Amino acid sequence: MHIHILGICGTFMGGVAALARAAGFKVTGCDSNVYPPMSTQLRDLGIAIHEGFDASQLDVNPDCVVVGNVMSRGMDVVEAMLNRGIPYTSGPRWLAEHVLHKRHVMAVAGTHGKTTTASLLAWILEDAGHAPGFLIGGVPGNFGMSASFGESKYFVVEADEYDTAFFDKRAKFVHYNPRTLVLNNLEYDHADIYADLDAIFWQFHQLMRTVPGAGRVVANAKDANVSRVIDMGCWTPVESFILDAEADWTAAFVDSSERRIRISNPAGESGETRWQLAGRHNLENALAAIAASHSAGVTLKQALAAISRFEGVKRRMERTATVADIAIYDDFAHHPTAIRRTIAAMKRRYPGRRVLVAIEPRSNTMKLGVHNAELAASLAEADGVWMFRPAEMNAEFDESLQPLGTRLRVFTDYDRLVNDVASKVLSGDQVIFMSNGGFGGARQTLTAVLQRTRS
Repeated sequence: MHIHILGICGTFMGGVAALARAAGFKVTGCDSNVYPPMSTQLRDLGIAIHEGFDASQLDVNPDCVVVGNVMSRGMDVVEAMLNRGIPYTSGPRWLAEHVLHKRHVMAVAGTHGKTTTASLLAWILEDAGHAPGFLIGGVPGNFGMSASFGESKYFVVEADEYDTAFFDKRAKFVHYNPRTLVLNNLEYDHADIYADLDAIFWQFHQLMRTVPGAGRVVANAKDANVSRVIDMGCWTPVESFILDAEADWTAAFVDSSERRIRISNPAGESGETRWQLAGRHNLENALAAIAASHSAGVTLKQALAAISRFEGVKRRMERTATVADIAIYDDFAHHPTAIRRTIAAMKRRYPGRRVLVAIEPRSNTMKLGVHNAELAASLAEADGVWMFRPAEMNAEFDESLQPLGTRLRVFTDYDRLVNDVASKVLSGDQVIFMSNGGFGGARQTLTAVLQRTRS
C-alpha cells in the first residue's frame, strides 16, 4: 500500500513516515521546507520527498493521503486530493489504526516536559528489556531517532493537544487510546488553536474518556489544573507523583547541585542514583516516567539504573559546545514556565556562574502576545538576555520587557546579536539559546566565532 504524507518533514509526520516504512508501506511525501536532518533521515529510509504543495505530486496515485495539521483548505494539493476523491486520513488517525492498534500505549501529555518524559519512559522500558516502540517530538540521545516501531506490545507516544488536521479539530491525543496516561502539568498554550484554558480542559477531558478502567493514570499531584481535569471525570485508577511532599510516587534531590536523586514508590521502597539532567522540572519528568514504567512491570531498581544511563534529548538543554570554558546550550523552551524553570536549574547546577540567555520568541502563542505579562519575570534570574525581536511583535511586547532593564539587549538581526554576545561572554559563562525554531543558526555562529577568537 502506498501512502503519501503531506507535511512530511515535521517531527511528528516524519516519525509517522518512518513507522509506516518499518511496517512495510511504500511511503512518499511533500513539504515546503525540505532540509536536513529530517530530509536526510527520510531519504535514508528510501522515502522520496517532493518539495512544495502543488497538485501534480498526486499523479503518482497513492492509495491514501496522510494529511499533516500544517495543511489547510485552498492549498493546491489539498484541493486536488478532495476533487479527485483520493482516500485521506490524519497522521494521528493513521498512527492509531496501523501502529497503536492492539498495543499497550503509554501516552505522555501536558504543557511542559512531554518530550523529555516520553524519552525517559521509552529508555527505561528499553533498558529493562522491553524493546518498546515510540514516537517522540525530539531525538533521545540513547536512541538517536525520534521514532521506532519496536518489538513488543509497548508503545510510548508523546501526546500533544495541538489539533489533528483541517478536517478534524480535536486534539491529536484523542486518537491514541492509551492504557497508561501521564498528566505532567497543564497551562494555557496554543493560543492560535484554543480560545482559553477551558477549551484545553475540554480536550483533556476527552482524552480521559478514552483510558480504560483497567489502565492507569499517572498524575502530577501539585498541579491544580491536572486535578481539575481528573475531577471532570476519571474512570481509571490514578497514581499521584510529587516532589518533596506526600503522594504515591515521590522524589527529592540528595545534593545541592542536583546531581543525585532519590525516588520512592507506593510500596514504600526507595532508591538513589546519579543522573545527567538537572532541575526540579526534570526530576518531575523522571518521576512520572518511572511511575508509568511500573505499569509494564519495571521495578524501581531497574528504572533507577536506566535513569543513570539516560543521555538526555536533543535540543532540551543540550550542551552543544564548550569553548574557553564558555558552555553553549540549545534549548526548546518557548513558554514562560519552561524558560523560568530552565534558568533556575542552571543557576542551581552552576552556582556562582553567569547564566546568559539568547531567546527567539517564535511560537504562535508568543507572537500573539499571550505571554507578554509573564515573559520578563520568567527571564528575571538570567544575568543577561539577548532578545531577537521578530517583525510581528508590537509595542506592547517591547513594553513588557522593560523590567529587565540594562540586562536586556534587543536585536532584529541574527549576526549582530551573535557579535554582541561574543563581545560580552566570559570564561565560566553558561549561554543558553532558547527557541522552538532554528534561531537563524545563531548558536552555531557563536560557537564558530568563539572558536576563532577565544581558542
